[in-house]
Amino acid sequence: MATDNKNDLNKEILVTKAGYDKLVEELEHLKNVRRKEVAEHLKEAISYGDLSENSEYEEAKNEQAFVEGRIIELERKVENAKIVKEVKTDKVGYVQLGAVVTLLELDDKEAKEEEYTLVGATEAEPFTGKVSNESPLGHALFEKKVGDVVTYEAPKGEVSYKIVKIK
Repeated sequence: MATDNKNDLNKEILVTKAGYDKLVEELEHLKNVRRKEVAEHLKEAISYGDLSENSEYEEAKNEQAFVEGRIIELERKVENAKIVKEVKTDKVGYVQLGAVVTLLELDDKEAKEEEYTLVGATEAEPFTGKVSNESPLGHALFEKKVGDVVTYEAPKGEVSYKIVKIK
């Protein structure tokens, strides 16, 4: 069954100002620094002669393809980015993009409070506590308030958290 990826290409991407700046910075670095480095690597590899058995050339071509692909991806993300306004969460009272949420797992009697920042999908770094609003946890937390209990399906099974604090 074929899917229409055209809509995905123009899909609005929610990011914080910091996330947007990070995308632009990476894009500029790839265009202005990495492209030149890869071109030099390719030029050097070509100088080694016979391209049919030149692993340096193959490696340089693969590197070039990766860099160009990443540039296209970042250009699309920057073009479709929607920077979310940073609102004082304590004044709004609910979880939104950019909020830092303190949670307590209800199913674990020895659980310690955990802190997560809700970010757009392009900024997600689960191992550093940045969860995407599109992830199961992020989706469950979105627009909830202190005292609410959220339940979502995690790899280890269903997990319930109580929202302790939002900042």
